[in-house]
Amino acid sequence: MSNEDWGLRESYTFDRNTIHEIQRAANTGLYRIRGWGAKRPLPTFDDLVFLGASASRYPLEGYRESCNTAVTLGTRYAKKPIELKIPITIAGMSFGSLSANAKEALGRGASEVGTSTTTGDGGMTQEERGHSSQLVYQYLPSRYGMNPDDLRKADAIEIVVGQGAKPGGGGMLLGQKITERVAEMRNLPEGIDQRSACRHPDWTGPDDLEIKIQELREITAWEKPIYVKVGAARPFYDTTLAVKAGADVVVVDGMQGGTAATQDVFIEHVGIPTLAAVREAVRALQEIDMHRKVQLVVAGGIRSGADVAKALAMGADAVSIGTAALIAIGDNDPEYEDDYRKIGSAAGFYEDFQAGNDPAGITTQDPELAKRLDPVKGGHRLANYLRVLTLEAQTLARANGKSDVRSLEPEDMAALTIEAAAMAGVPLAGTGWIPGQNG
Repeated sequence: MSNEDWGLRESYTFDRNTIHEIQRAANTGLYRIRGWGAKRPLPTFDDLVFLGASASRYPLEGYRESCNTAVTLGTRYAKKPIELKIPITIAGMSFGSLSANAKEALGRGASEVGTSTTTGDGGMTQEERGHSSQLVYQYLPSRYGMNPDDLRKADAIEIVVGQGAKPGGGGMLLGQKITERVAEMRNLPEGIDQRSACRHPDWTGPDDLEIKIQELREITAWEKPIYVKVGAARPFYDTTLAVKAGADVVVVDGMQGGTAATQDVFIEHVGIPTLAAVREAVRALQEIDMHRKVQLVVAGGIRSGADVAKALAMGADAVSIGTAALIAIGDNDPEYEDDYRKIGSAAGFYEDFQAGNDPAGITTQDPELAKRLDPVKGGHRLANYLRVLTLEAQTLARANGKSDVRSLEPEDMAALTIEAAAMAGVPLAGTGWIPGQNG
């Protein structure tokens, strides 16, 4: 390699993206806000493989033998647990962050395949409630749009302690997305930037959380399952405390979780990967003898039926998707490539969900842009995607000799890297070695 070639190489520490960010910060004096989730390479479910059935196990015939995918959430205390046909739910994404048409599309798609969707911050819209057969109402620190009537209209309540993209931090909704309707729902001034609170105003710990759960049960006559959602930071302790406080369901959201808008420094540097969080949450439930008695939902970067199956094999009862659901209904659609280029991005790379100028009409409150999303078509696309995820998970379960996707177990998998083996608690492929457990 010539000296000239050496001179043209990027610095590992100061690569072109780092240089660009320093220059941007120096020019604007503003920290970076974006959506889309972590970009850095992280251990994922791709680092695990299923072993499959062979001589020592008996596979099931895919076209002749059934494989159950139904799951019930909220069996601990709720009078009316949620019955889902598939173990894949739609995560909370707010009206305000998303357009009304996008919320309707999510409800339509989830209902078509028999699963639930979730409100997100900012309250419940008519579009979402009207097209969601099962709707989970998020109860966030901000309490935007919260009222007892909507709590009773919901099928379950999810108390949000933290989110995977920003554990310990609140989200943002910039002024250009605070329209008259959004402002009215959130009791905010129109057109003014809004930052959600990072912690609930009326409690500071697990004892207060227990009191809050009791209040919500009384408001809803003990009918609705109560979820507690935590960002993956200390999942073992957070899961234990959520169960102690009385949760029916615990939702653990890994750092691959996306968001409409928060600081880039949060997205990339706070929290732990979903792969690492699942095992710790399951271990917590097992140690207090509540595994399967309190259901575990895993979120953060779920993309394929393989991801679904691996999360279930590690001990989850269901998964939740957000970013993937938006892509399914039309986010980053190549149809709008020219429009993405005009705003300095490209289809497949658009991440400025906070800006409110999404050409696909999903992360916007601009009425002309929002019209571009057909909620019926978007809902059907989401339903198709959910069906594919379910079929893929069933295919993998049958290949491992299981007649129920939730019968998958860690013994059905091996890890391709030492890191994944340690995080997931499964042997490194070709060995019996689980780092940190057996030498």
